[in-house]
Formats: sequence, C-alpha cells, structure tokens
Amino acid sequence: MSFGETKWVWINGRMVAWDEAQVHTSTHAMHYGTGVFEGTRAYLTARGAGIFRLDAHLDRLFTSAAVYGMEIPFTRIELARATDEVISKNAFGNCYLRHLCFLESANLGIRAECPVGVLILAWPLENPHGAWGMESGIRATISPWRKFSSEMMPTTAKASGQYLNSRLAVMEAVKRGFDEALLLNTQGNIAEASVANVFIVREGRLITNDERSSILLGVTRATVIELARDRGYDVDITAIRVEDLLSADEVFLTGTASEVVPVREIDGQLIGTGSRGLVTKELQHAFFEATVGRDARHTDWIALVGNGAHRQLALTV
Repeated sequence: MSFGETKWVWINGRMVAWDEAQVHTSTHAMHYGTGVFEGTRAYLTARGAGIFRLDAHLDRLFTSAAVYGMEIPFTRIELARATDEVISKNAFGNCYLRHLCFLESANLGIRAECPVGVLILAWPLENPHGAWGMESGIRATISPWRKFSSEMMPTTAKASGQYLNSRLAVMEAVKRGFDEALLLNTQGNIAEASVANVFIVREGRLITNDERSSILLGVTRATVIELARDRGYDVDITAIRVEDLLSADEVFLTGTASEVVPVREIDGQLIGTGSRGLVTKELQHAFFEATVGRDARHTDWIALVGNGAHRQLALTV
C-alpha cells in the first residue's frame, strides 16, 4: 500500500494537493478515534474505471455516522460526485478509496462538540495477500484477542477507534508467522478475521454468520451471498463454531481489500485438501466478473467514473 501516486485529496468540499491535505494536531478524531469510514474499490472495466457498490458503501457510511451522532455535512449525491472527481483527478483506474468522516478541532474532552470533517483518498492497491495467496490460500490462526461484543460497542458501525481490536489481533498473528487472525466473539464462536468476514463450505452449502456474532456486515460479504445464490448455492446464516471451521471442506474470507481469499490452513491444520476449493474458485471468478461489469445481472453495482457516478447513484436512493 503506497500513496506515492496520489496527487490529490478531496477534503471538506474541495480538491487539495496531497502535501496540503492536513488536519490540526488538536483534531478530536486523532485523540479519541472519533471517526467513521468506508473502504471502497474502483476497478478498470471495458468502459473505464467503475466504482464497485458505491451506493452500499455510502449507505453504511451514513449509518455508521448516525450511530455516533455525527451529521455528515454532505449528501450521498455530493459524496458520489466527489468520489468520481478524486479518481478522475488522480487519473486512476484500479484503486482503493477511503471515505472518512471525523470530528475536527474545536475542543477536547469526551463530551466535546466538534464540526464533522469529510475526506476522500484514493490510491492504487493490490490485494494484500498477493496472487499466490489468492490462488493457493493463506495461513490463519485463532487469535487470543476476542472481538468486542455489540453490548460493548456497535459492531455493525465501521468506526475508526474500533479497529485497534483488529490491529492487535493481526499484529499478534503476523508475529507468529501467520497471514491473518481469526477472532472469536465473547461466546467463543467465530466472529470475523481482522478486516474480513468468514465463510465456510460444507457439502456444497455455504455458511456464514451475521451481526449476532459481533461482525461488521461487509459489503463484499453481501455481494458473495447474492452471487452464490445466483448460482444455486444454499447459504445458511448461523453461528460458526471453531469445530465447524476446522472440519469445513473449504474456508474463505471476504472484504473490500481482501476480496475473496481462500484459507488453506488454520493453526497448522489443513482445511479440506489444503488448497483453494472449487466453490471458492467459482465465487472468486464470479466476484471479479461482477467488479468489472461482466455480470449482466449486476451491472447496477458499477458506478462509472467520468460518466455521472453521482447521477447513477441518484437512481438508487
């Protein structure tokens, strides 16, 4: 992940050169993690760059902001237009996008009332697990860190400070030589990976969990569920026990950055054949066909850059 090719950032309604995109040291979000964000991707399609599922990501951004009492000072349409602009201005095709809404500088203290700032970043991003991991699968471990319960913090909100939990888990996993951490919830069942949702495949059926397991309801998760059902797969939404995970025919993770990545091993135990399974491979292919606009059933998931992404979004709200 590198920002070296990014020249422009959208912040609070205007495009700003990279070196000038700054916030004050007293910014509330810097001290308390009071921000909400989205990770979104654009993919290069036959008709140019297309933002994948922008409407769903912006919907979740506004929902997360509402949970924390943050009133975003821009509409969804304005943010869609700005997203289009930041990709075009940087001349990106495939890229990752970060929408961040955060409490700015006015006062410090947990009760402080601060204005809400908004910024949009874009940068080129390859899958963090690389081509080899996407084909052969990654090594994961059950983390000693638990995922916080929705009784502690709202797990369905994508809030900045909450990701300290994920960082602790993945740092510990990498230190022990693994690619990814899998967090249990307070009941001892599988919650999610550090920044991805979990699916298992057993006898041709998919199983994944939901908010009752203290997960973030991922946009890629929802996408894969729909793509699987399009292809005739049954998808069960239920709790996943550790023994379910270890005895699965296949395990894969889904997320905006991770996309659809197979898990070949958990704590030294091979999953299935110890390589990417046939169902995972099929759903990977289906996902990437959808992201570049080659799935005729889901062309509405693509907001084309430079072709009125904000107008396309207006049709869905």
